[in-house]
Amino acid sequence: MQIPRLDNQTILLAFAVVTGLAMLLQAFILLAIFVSMRKAVGAIQKEIGDLRSSLLPVIYDTREILASSRDTLLGAQEFVDNAQGLLARVSPKVEAAVGDLAEITRGLRAQTTQMQSSVTEIVEKVRTQSGRVDHMVTGVLDTADRAGGFVTDVVSRPMRQISSILAVAKAVIESLRGSRAHSR
Repeated sequence: MQIPRLDNQTILLAFAVVTGLAMLLQAFILLAIFVSMRKAVGAIQKEIGDLRSSLLPVIYDTREILASSRDTLLGAQEFVDNAQGLLARVSPKVEAAVGDLAEITRGLRAQTTQMQSSVTEIVEKVRTQSGRVDHMVTGVLDTADRAGGFVTDVVSRPMRQISSILAVAKAVIESLRGSRAHSR
């Protein structure tokens, strides 16, 4: 079994395939980052919706109590009792909502900082890889140009030599034919 020889065209094709695969891998990585960022945004929107759903009942309860206070015009004692009851019911919900909001804010800040550093790192790596690919492609093209000149020189020199040998052989044969014809 004979091992196939690697010529310049095969090597260039291999470099082009490797470069294409590297670019494709980078595209998949960027797509994965995009998808994870969309999921994070969805989670944040869900948390905001949960916070909104926990605050709206408090606001509606407050409106309802105020409306009933105005409509019924109960005495001051009844109004104070209602207000104290409202404060007793609303206070834990407000504290919980404020705590949830503070926790969400801390989480958002941490995620934003982490995403920003990740994106900065990825952009820097993409820049570095692009420079490397450019350097590799330039080197391959320069090598291909030198190889083409070398192949042209290697092929044309023996062809000129063979052509010269054939011309000499033809001249010798012609000269021998001419001398035989002359001697007859």
